[in-house]
Parts: sequence; C-alpha cells; structure tokens
Amino acid sequence: MAAKAFAIVAGVGSGTGASVARKFAKSYPVVLLSRSPASYEPIVEEINASGGKAIGLSTDLADLKSVQSTFDKIGKEFPSALLAAAIFNPGGGFVRKPFLELTEEEFLSGFESQGKGAFNFSKATLPLLLKATSLEHPPSLIFTGATASVRGSANCASFASGKFALRALSQSLAREFGPQGVHVSHVIVDGVIDIPRTKAWKFEHPDAKLSPDAIADSYWFLHTQPRTTFAFELDLRPYVEKW
Repeated sequence: MAAKAFAIVAGVGSGTGASVARKFAKSYPVVLLSRSPASYEPIVEEINASGGKAIGLSTDLADLKSVQSTFDKIGKEFPSALLAAAIFNPGGGFVRKPFLELTEEEFLSGFESQGKGAFNFSKATLPLLLKATSLEHPPSLIFTGATASVRGSANCASFASGKFALRALSQSLAREFGPQGVHVSHVIVDGVIDIPRTKAWKFEHPDAKLSPDAIADSYWFLHTQPRTTFAFELDLRPYVEKW
C-alpha cells in the first residue's frame, strides 16, 4: 500500500539527525538528506532492517540544482503521499577563528550552509507542506538552531551570522505560513550534544551533554502540537549549562 505521508530530515549524520530520523521513522517513511552517502547510509540500513522505510539522497542544500534534482527524485518515490514534516538540521558553516584572520570564503560558508541552505530547503518543502494540512498532525517545518542563533560569540562571526540568518528566516516563515496551517519552528540547541565526536569530552557532571534522542523527542513534540498551540521556539540545554 502506498504511503499516506512521509517526512524529510536534512543533515543526517551520527548524532541529532540520526535520532530525529529514527523518531519520525516510527510513524512515517523518511527521506534522509546529506552531502555524503556515508552520513546517511548506516541509518537508512538500520531503519529498513527494523521494519521501517527510509531512503537516502546525496544533496547539497546550498546548490539549487542539487536541491531541485533531489526533490524530483522524492516526487517520483512518493507520487501521492503528503509531506508531514521537514526538518532542517545541517551542521555546516562552523568556523572558529579571529575575525581579522577570517577569509571572505570562510565567512560566507556560514551563510551558505545555514541561510542559503535553509532558503532552498524551505522553497522546496513549503509547497508540499501546504498540501498536507488535512493530516492528523499539522505539517511541520523545523529548523535546528544553536546558541549562535541569538548570541554572536568571539571568533564565531561566520557561524553566528549564518545561524542568525537561519533564525530570521524561520521567524519570517512562521509568521507567513502559520496562518496557513503549517507549523514552522526553530530549536535553539545550547550546549554540547552527546555524539560520537564528543564522546571523549569530559565534564564535571556525567549528564552535562544534550541527548540527541531527547532532542528528537522535542522535535516530535513540536510536530504533534495542535494548531491551537503552535510553539515557535524551544530552548534546549543540559540542566548544568550556563546561559
């Protein structure tokens, strides 16, 4: 039987993206996007082996032609299904460097991955989400932000500029498309996420890192909110994080 609805998770690796993919795959077939097949292939295999349905597509969201090609393939894979949720989670654009040493290319990398990437992703997903307002849960467009979305730290001009742009875009889209039934939200992830790359990082408290599975639970919470109670922004941080 053809799927009634599906979800797209962009920016799938071994951390938050994988956890979000697993969470949404319990209810929908999922399309996982990343620039490198090595990033999404393990989770695609895991979901399919456990009885769910997942496909992975190599996509550069900052490249319009790549995005258009990807969504052509998605349309062929799910010709009659509705897009229930679209999650933007790419982690690119992080450059920590003194401003006077920053090159133009490095500065623009933050906007390319976060601002332009989110723009292309939103342009591709919103027409599909607008068609899905009859589903059980309001169609959702969720953006992963960071501390840098609201605070530009020293040596993080590139990343903060990109994340500020992402938050501004998501806020504008929430105000435009919320009244049309699409739940647009932005999640500030404030702290170190417990992923393979940070396993060796030690803190005073053993639970001082954000759990990617708990982050995914919060994304699902946003997706299942009724139209009478749309939250635009969540701040997620460990209980010991200073802010």
